[in-house]
Amino acid sequence: MEDLHIEPESLFVKLFRYNSPFDLLDDPISPYFVLKAGYEEDNAHVSALAPSFSTSAAEVYELPCEAWARRISGVFGNALANQSPDKAHAVITLNGNQSDYTVSVRAPLSNRTGADEVCTQFATGGAAKRRQGLTNYQSTRNNAFSRLLIIFTTNFLA
Repeated sequence: MEDLHIEPESLFVKLFRYNSPFDLLDDPISPYFVLKAGYEEDNAHVSALAPSFSTSAAEVYELPCEAWARRISGVFGNALANQSPDKAHAVITLNGNQSDYTVSVRAPLSNRTGADEVCTQFATGGAAKRRQGLTNYQSTRNNAFSRLLIIFTTNFLA
């Protein structure tokens, strides 16, 4: 919760003061503009990132243990998938304990299956065929994850 731009209870109270959602757009200090500015600031961090691993079939990006990274990782993964619909993508974000990661995996949009086959090979993996994730992923295994992603993209997408 400490990573959020506005706590949910506070956001509810602030939004409840507006008679219409459109009134938010007329108030420059409304929660809409606070969240919009926060999103734009978070997104600016990822615009300069390069993949830590890249092939013609997959890319892996690593994000630091920062509040902005935790807020933007899912949106960033979706943006990568939309920018390169024939590639699989993984966004690996360092957790607060500095020893493991949260991983967000996107299957290629052109073939929305297989992310589950990659992630379920790890103890903490789970979700859907096109979008998958891992929690508490051990940092010493990043190379193993990248190799598994290569196998996935080679075998299932060829």
